[in-house]
Amino acid sequence: MKIDLIVNGHKRPLDVEPRVTLLDALRDELRLTGAHTGCEHGVCGACTVLIDGEPARSCLIFAVQAEGNAVTTIEAMAAGPGELGVIQDAFCATHGLQCGYCTPGMILTAHALLRDKPSPTREEIVDAISGNICRCTGYGQIVEAIELAAQRLRGANAEAVR
Repeated sequence: MKIDLIVNGHKRPLDVEPRVTLLDALRDELRLTGAHTGCEHGVCGACTVLIDGEPARSCLIFAVQAEGNAVTTIEAMAAGPGELGVIQDAFCATHGLQCGYCTPGMILTAHALLRDKPSPTREEIVDAISGNICRCTGYGQIVEAIELAAQRLRGANAEAVR
């Protein structure tokens, strides 16, 4: 099937079989490899992308189902080429990543959370990332990273208003 995906703000025409997952289309057809293949059952969160701004498991969605929706991958989170976004930098600053396999999904989940709740409680952060599995950090540094990112984003907004 010929479809047009809107990925990271750009219209991307694809010719895919109806059975191809969004994850496979992103990785194999568009070479956007930030979303990772994990469990392929929607449990681990390694394949998380944003669809119309909401976290979604790209392994559970067919590419044809995403046509007409805005898909955002980790590749769009950087401030610019060779730079890190605020959330990415907070993950580095707090050692909220180890092997990095879960990190893209965690960052996109954090992005959606902080967009909707600029000052989340620790419990809200834990709840938001509860669908993303990390086998390395024990989650402590990930929660700290999201708290730091929230603080930095609030500060950046305050500066922009002044």
